[in-house]
Amino acid sequence: MTRSVDVVEITSKAELRELLGEVKPRAITKERVVLHERDREWLAASPFCLIATAGADGTCDVSPKGDPPGFTHVIDATTIAIPDRPGNRRADGFGNILDNPHVGLVYLVPGRNETLRINGRARLVRDAPFFDEMIVKGHRPSLAMVVEIEQIFFHCGKAFLRSSLWKPETWDPDVLPTHASIVKSVQQTEESLEELERYYGPQYEAGLYRS
Repeated sequence: MTRSVDVVEITSKAELRELLGEVKPRAITKERVVLHERDREWLAASPFCLIATAGADGTCDVSPKGDPPGFTHVIDATTIAIPDRPGNRRADGFGNILDNPHVGLVYLVPGRNETLRINGRARLVRDAPFFDEMIVKGHRPSLAMVVEIEQIFFHCGKAFLRSSLWKPETWDPDVLPTHASIVKSVQQTEESLEELERYYGPQYEAGLYRS
């Protein structure tokens, strides 16, 4: 990695703390280890989460997961389960979990600036009685990630407020090329751009729950 002589790097936790200042008491006391009723309500309302994992060698991955609101199944006050759905089969995050079970989850609710953060230890299961409660559009998951909660708290909405993420008047999706165009630009593909446009067209959404 190239280092610039003009870059002033932080190299210790003590230096970091000196720069940032002391943690506010409310930021410390908000941590919990058991699901509160408010946490359950948030999970029931959330259709989307981000899952962070790290491999045995420290390499990291963040994977989005989305389903109808309430897709995360609450097993008990300290355990949740997230169903897997048909995808590209890379399974980068799942591979990491087999090497290193520590995971970090961030749950979003559209229109809300806060997020629910859950950290814990995950394991992969290929079947369980609660799989029957995870069926969506006829799809019963063949895999789920079960998380034993070690830390849970609500994160404030400053990032969402700064980014104006939920304000439609700031949205401009057409500032970027279509997904098919991006794929064609950054990957070696046998398909033509026209074939990719058809693939990522209406039929793509129709096949979300097909293996």
